[in-house]
Amino acid sequence: MTTDFPLWFYGAGLIVGYFLGSIPFGLLLTRVAGVGDIRALGSGNIGATNVLRTGHKGLAFATLILDGGKGAIAVLLVKAFFGLEAVPLALLTGAAAVLGHNFPVWLKFKGGKGVATTFGLMIAAAPVVGIMACLTWFAVAVIFRISSLAALVALALAPVYAVMMGRFHEAIAFAALGVLGWVRHAANLRRLLKGEEPRIGAKS
Repeated sequence: MTTDFPLWFYGAGLIVGYFLGSIPFGLLLTRVAGVGDIRALGSGNIGATNVLRTGHKGLAFATLILDGGKGAIAVLLVKAFFGLEAVPLALLTGAAAVLGHNFPVWLKFKGGKGVATTFGLMIAAAPVVGIMACLTWFAVAVIFRISSLAALVALALAPVYAVMMGRFHEAIAFAALGVLGWVRHAANLRRLLKGEEPRIGAKS
């Protein structure tokens, strides 16, 4: 795997990934649609789950795809320019996109939780693993109808799937992103333990 890039390549990857990830599509789409500031509704999150609480399924789906696309594009850009073997640089750039989504400079570093962006990264970096993680999310979401629980389970199992597939670089990256995702869901965890976490589709 290609790892012998100059150090500044990794710095450039961090910068490009971060600013790509920092585009707040959920906030932009809801404002254009006249819904208002999504941060003042529901959980205050700018992600697809909170957009869905407005009752606008189309906006929520668009937010999901665009947020996932940020992570995927960050990885695919590196692969397009430097080849499929540029795994560490691609993973770093994708991880920077997740950080940009979670901590966007434009919103005073108060962004989303990075689940869709992380899944987009996973699908681009290790397609089979990414699809397995998404299917895990879907299965848990269908059974329990709780988005945060589905995300937590999928994030926890993604590194396991990567190890099973022999994708060890990806397993390390997915584990780190999983830890970040769990930290970002601290409030959700508390509500889950209390049985107070809202169900998917519950309106604000």
